[in-house]
Amino acid sequence: MRRKASRGAARDLLGDGNRAGNVALAQPRVSLMGPSALDADCSFSQHAAMSTQTHSPRAADRTGRDRILDAAITRFSADGMAGTSLKAIAEDAEVSPALIVHHFGSKEGLRRACDAHVLDVLREQLREAAAQGEQLDVLEAFRRRQQRHASALPYVARALAEGGPAVDQLVDELAEETVRVAAQHVATGAYVPSSHPRERALVLLIWSLGAVALHDHVRRLLGADLTGEPAALLPYLRGATEILTEGLFTPALHERVREAITRLEEE
Repeated sequence: MRRKASRGAARDLLGDGNRAGNVALAQPRVSLMGPSALDADCSFSQHAAMSTQTHSPRAADRTGRDRILDAAITRFSADGMAGTSLKAIAEDAEVSPALIVHHFGSKEGLRRACDAHVLDVLREQLREAAAQGEQLDVLEAFRRRQQRHASALPYVARALAEGGPAVDQLVDELAEETVRVAAQHVATGAYVPSSHPRERALVLLIWSLGAVALHDHVRRLLGADLTGEPAALLPYLRGATEILTEGLFTPALHERVREAITRLEEE
């Protein structure tokens, strides 16, 4: 039996009853840096610069430390960790390089602070959605995300492309937050229960991060802008929502996949 779309929840990889896996290509929620394929498309990082400059209504009142973080996130997103100098960040933030060293110790210390800031931003978004449960105002959530959180996505995209231990740590922390929030969604009734809750939550995160990492192809193939206004997400959202709420496999294929997994578990 099909679940109603209003449930808004991801099912297990194999689903319930005669419905099978729902591929969680949902809106990225989601969480770090050198040259990559992202260089071919500058619009993502340009959008990050615009959102960083405009998301605070009192940008002029921000402290030097805040301006440094904003500038560093934008620079790291556009040029990567190796390609960004403290001098460039200082110029963008309108501070001295010495002030950056005073606050963060080094470029590596600044990168760690950027990771922590981006993780906090993504946590906030996850927790706000979970707190509302089935009563979530989805359109308003997308608008808040664009206004307040868009600069985090280009940073995560660049970080995923560059890899490294710092990226692993950031993704690990985001993974644990995703598992906790998914459990909260189940508790509030927004998500259907899962036989494998941790695996399901992590698959959702992996698919979401994959969309962020491939943002240029999302735009090229679907015409969807992951950092744009809600309407710019429509091609992505339509496909993702259908998969999440209606399922993908026919009952016959669903049963064959379940049988195959059962045999693998018994081997």
